[in-house]
Amino acid sequence: MDDLLKALPGLLEGLGVTLYLSIPAFLLAMVLGSMMAIFRVSRVRSLEVLGTLYVEGVRNSPLLLILLLLVFGLPDVGILLPLELAVIIGLGLYSGTFVCEAVRSGINGVDVGMVEAARASGLTTRHVISEVLLPVALRTMIPPLATVFITTVLSSALAAAVGVTELTGATRVYNLVAAQPFVAFGIAAAGYLLINLLIGWASAKSERLLRFNQ
Repeated sequence: MDDLLKALPGLLEGLGVTLYLSIPAFLLAMVLGSMMAIFRVSRVRSLEVLGTLYVEGVRNSPLLLILLLLVFGLPDVGILLPLELAVIIGLGLYSGTFVCEAVRSGINGVDVGMVEAARASGLTTRHVISEVLLPVALRTMIPPLATVFITTVLSSALAAAVGVTELTGATRVYNLVAAQPFVAFGIAAAGYLLINLLIGWASAKSERLLRFNQ
């Protein structure tokens, strides 16, 4: 128990690092994934190909490989990123592929007649997307996007493999001192569970608000 109390500040710091990695990575994934989803549903062939190459190329690569390339591969070509920034970019690139598919599915689920009516009213393509497609599609996108956020949080544990002391890394350090793997990694599991329950709660609340405002 004394070892746990002594390790508590480090464990809390690890939890904070997990959030520090996961939240910006998910925001990056949202921006990149949404942009690529728009590319994939556009009628511009070059943009469709770019979006498809991004999704198929990144999604079919192991996340750990992407992190290793950013952390250890880029310095070989003269690009040296701060360690945590490299992890955020890697997580964002990887999670962005799943955001792309969630957004694309949401857009494809919008009634074609609604889109045609918006075009007939004189809206430009940009306004059709921003004022009709995305707001309507958002109602169906919230659950899968919440799942992507949860997956991003869980995937951040791989940061420990490249030297970032996030929650999993912090519990591993505690286990080296206390030699209590069940307690140590049980604490990590509880931390991830708490974060993901909060994400699930926020997702459910957002869905209710959208239904109320329909």
